[in-house]
Amino acid sequence: MNLVIIKYNAGNIESVNNALERLGVKAEITGDHEKIKAADKVIFPGVGEASTTMAFLKQEGLDKLIPSLKQPVLGICLGLQLMCSHSEEGDTACLGIFEEKVKRFQPKPGMEYVTKVPHMGWNTITNLKSDLFDASLQDQFVYFVHSYYATVGEHTAAVGNYINPFSAALHKDNFYATQFHPEKSGTVGARILENFIKL
Repeated sequence: MNLVIIKYNAGNIESVNNALERLGVKAEITGDHEKIKAADKVIFPGVGEASTTMAFLKQEGLDKLIPSLKQPVLGICLGLQLMCSHSEEGDTACLGIFEEKVKRFQPKPGMEYVTKVPHMGWNTITNLKSDLFDASLQDQFVYFVHSYYATVGEHTAAVGNYINPFSAALHKDNFYATQFHPEKSGTVGARILENFIKL
């Protein structure tokens, strides 16, 4: 299988690649448009800041390429947020694959020390609605690191709860995305990556 990880100016690419290697899958890390279009599966990971990353995607023409892809695409963390319509981070217009908007976590008054931002650590996922998940993954713990979240909406495929409910995963047509890091989520994350590979 020809699996590509999109190379751009966002971190976390090597840890995703290492997780795939543990599953016996070899991926190519590339920003080459033709190789991305020709891939059987595409992963769009990311750790970084929305506005500078969108500027880079536009500079490289990836802002037009990614939404046009027809094969299964998996966004991870910042990848999920950039696939939404708009992010409060830098007041950024994003790729618009999902209609959901990205907002910053706002702790309730007096709760700032209890519910710190960023949301960092293990949390459960519920309300699973995508073939990215199987029934055994309901209420399982996965690993999050994020200050911004996608709202719950039409394309929510899993719900997380920290300060308020948020989209832990999104799914529309051939586009899938997780706010959590499957590559850092142990055996549960490995199963989710396997499910994506089998799509």
